[in-house]
Amino acid sequence: MENIEQYIEALIFASEQGIRSEEILYCLQAAFEQDFSVDDINIHIGNITKKYLQDAMAIELVKINNGYQFLTKKAYHPVISLLQLQRSKKKLSQAALETLAIIAYKQPVTKTDVEQIRGVNCDYSIQKLLEKELITITGKSESVGKPILYGTSNLFMDYFGINNITELPQLKEITDNSSSIGEQTE
Repeated sequence: MENIEQYIEALIFASEQGIRSEEILYCLQAAFEQDFSVDDINIHIGNITKKYLQDAMAIELVKINNGYQFLTKKAYHPVISLLQLQRSKKKLSQAALETLAIIAYKQPVTKTDVEQIRGVNCDYSIQKLLEKELITITGKSESVGKPILYGTSNLFMDYFGINNITELPQLKEITDNSSSIGEQTE
């Protein structure tokens, strides 16, 4: 087969995790009913690796944990991280953002405190924020029942581009008087 490397590239690209040479071998033998050896596959993988080492390519073939994956070259990581940051911002619901804001401004805070401010159950929002690692458990309150205290994480700081909580906008900075009625007198 003359285009075997393209099939190998397709298998590596389509694999959600690293794919081992043996898995590639199995797929090719089953699809084409031909005998290949692991050595043949490894030679083709070497050729593919060389192909992607060229400066014109933004991705490279990397061996990780005995499997092969296509990954973005390190030179492109800063721009990729901006894309991931932008996409992760879009994934926060309005309820999660409100919950996150309360935790950020009132930390350390209990779930009950957040629910009293929002007026609704916050179990789901807090769970999602914990999963996204935007908040962390900071300890337990000394009040009755010793409820869990929540605070923002280091990832929260990265996410919003701040160095510490004091850099969050103060209420007077974000208050908009454009919707007020009548004249303002001082």
